[in-house]
Amino acid sequence: MRVLVDQCLPRHLAAELPGHDATTVRAQRWLGLRNGVLLRAAVDAGFGVFITNDSSIEFQQNVKRLGIGVIAIVGFRNRIEDLRPIIPRILQELMTIQPGQVVTISRR
Repeated sequence: MRVLVDQCLPRHLAAELPGHDATTVRAQRWLGLRNGVLLRAAVDAGFGVFITNDSSIEFQQNVKRLGIGVIAIVGFRNRIEDLRPIIPRILQELMTIQPGQVVTISRR
């Protein structure tokens, strides 16, 4: 699965997703793109999943129409040390997420 990690998350998160072709918005040189443009660029580039900490993305963007899966990480600090405990959950979601689906991983 090609996975794009948002610029608001630690870039090291991409390296912590074994078995997936994961990279970052920064590595793609897409810094500063607004969510709609970014998601369209990701789909055009063949990404299947976008990982972000933007909890409102599913309300701001028509993810279903765009056809990209989104994993929203909510309620965690944006440090790799704080995200490592949920990496197994992220990997699990990557196995089942469908195009146009939004999955939220939260502390709640």
